[in-house]
Amino acid sequence: MLFSKRTQGHLIALMTVFLWGATFIATKVLLTDFKPIEILSFRFGLGYLTLWILSPRFLAWQGAKREFMFLCAGLCGVTCYFLCENIALTYTTASNVGVITTLAPIFTAILSIFFLKNETPPKRFYIGCSLAIIGVGLISFNGKFVLSLNPLGDLLTMLACLFWACYSILTKKSSNYGYNTILLTRRFFFYGLMLMFPVLSFFDFDWNLSRFTDPVNIFNFLFLGVGASAICFASWNYAVKLIGAVKISIYLYLVPILTIIAAVIILNEPFTWIAAIGTLFTLCGVLLSESVVKVTKK
Repeated sequence: MLFSKRTQGHLIALMTVFLWGATFIATKVLLTDFKPIEILSFRFGLGYLTLWILSPRFLAWQGAKREFMFLCAGLCGVTCYFLCENIALTYTTASNVGVITTLAPIFTAILSIFFLKNETPPKRFYIGCSLAIIGVGLISFNGKFVLSLNPLGDLLTMLACLFWACYSILTKKSSNYGYNTILLTRRFFFYGLMLMFPVLSFFDFDWNLSRFTDPVNIFNFLFLGVGASAICFASWNYAVKLIGAVKISIYLYLVPILTIIAAVIILNEPFTWIAAIGTLFTLCGVLLSESVVKVTKK
């Protein structure tokens, strides 16, 4: 084998966050014709169909206890996380959301202490997290040091972080049963979509499909649904299985960096010296946290 399983996990994580970093560009383009809830529903609906194409095998009922775990994973990682994040953007600034969502790895580490006894982050892990948070904060402000406080929006963003942390823990526990990663991810998507349908009417969801006649919309939905949802969620879950929920969560800090790079190249957005310093802080934080997380044997 060319690479060890741990190395494979890190490479897969890097590939995943690289694609996730570009989702901001695709979503920004789609917001011209679609509401956030519409993008979310069509994206994961397409992702669910893609996972069936990739693996057309049926995953049988696994018993009430395990199916409830899968349902909770879909609820946390698909329905609640994205709904909270999208709704938060209507109440608070994008800068606030960008900064606060970097708390997800810390929440993951804290939850792992209680639910994943084999993953114990040391003190230096939190130092690295702090550096990364400062870095992402500088990147998010990008020269505009204006942080408006909106309790509801910021609270929803923190809830999104907590939901993603829960999803990471549930994914790790579910992967211990030895299920095929694609089949397991598809089951998460199924429950997430089913739990999403009841709230569509509250967000004025429009089923108008004429908007898909635009090739730009089709391309961006293919990227979000097939690449960023189906493939990336499956690859992320597989990487979690290989190297653990705590260590893998650190790669999420790279997403805003990759988003800025894509925005500069594709949207011609400015890249200031403050963003450059933030990038350096974030990379240092990632390297520090990644290099010291210890795994304790059961």
